[in-house]
Amino acid sequence: MRLEGIVFDKDGTLFDFAATWDSWAMAFLDRVTGGDRAWAIDLGARVGFDYANQCFAPDSIVIAGTPDEAAAALLPGLPGMAHARLVAILNEEAERAPQAEAVPLRACLGALRAAGLRLGVATNDAEAPARAHLAAAGVVDMFDFIAGCDSGHGGKPAPGQLLAFLDHTGLAPERVAMVGDSTHDLIAGKAAGMRRIGVLTGMAGHGDLEALAEVVLPDIGHIPGLIGLHARNVPAG
Repeated sequence: MRLEGIVFDKDGTLFDFAATWDSWAMAFLDRVTGGDRAWAIDLGARVGFDYANQCFAPDSIVIAGTPDEAAAALLPGLPGMAHARLVAILNEEAERAPQAEAVPLRACLGALRAAGLRLGVATNDAEAPARAHLAAAGVVDMFDFIAGCDSGHGGKPAPGQLLAFLDHTGLAPERVAMVGDSTHDLIAGKAAGMRRIGVLTGMAGHGDLEALAEVVLPDIGHIPGLIGLHARNVPAG
């Protein structure tokens, strides 16, 4: 697979999904319910989160959805809460959420950058939390393009974010791969005409991704080997 650019999903791809978002869900639910356990259990169930066991169901809207979509599912259980205020709270807690890198990101992304690839992030998270997470991991400078669901390009599975990356970099879609852990990511990649790589650091299994991906990898650390970082692709030394 010969590439000139890669667009990564963020949660479940660059960062391990469960390690990040299980903690986020607990913090958010405790905040909006004031620690009322029964209420927190009810709210969690509305977005596919098991409060008692502190884990998401594989079909949770939070996994591949946007903050707007999560807020819409939660609002019936939060009488008197305005939609915009709820989205703001979701994003505030997202910025604070602890991040667990799927692999050592600086080393992995550095190898790709050194090989001349252009890199981007396309996430259904909002842009501000996404940038905060990437900055905390010390890798925000490695990306040519970062788009969240509120960056003006829409959210996945629509291809707007990916088309914006192509426009920003001038790369041909067939020379760019979309890398993600969900069907939303891979559907967006296909719609944009990109190559597609699935990874298993999110909630989806191999069987969920294989029909949409050209290849499914354990994690993004296997990408340098997949694309053959040798000859023109590997820096001297």
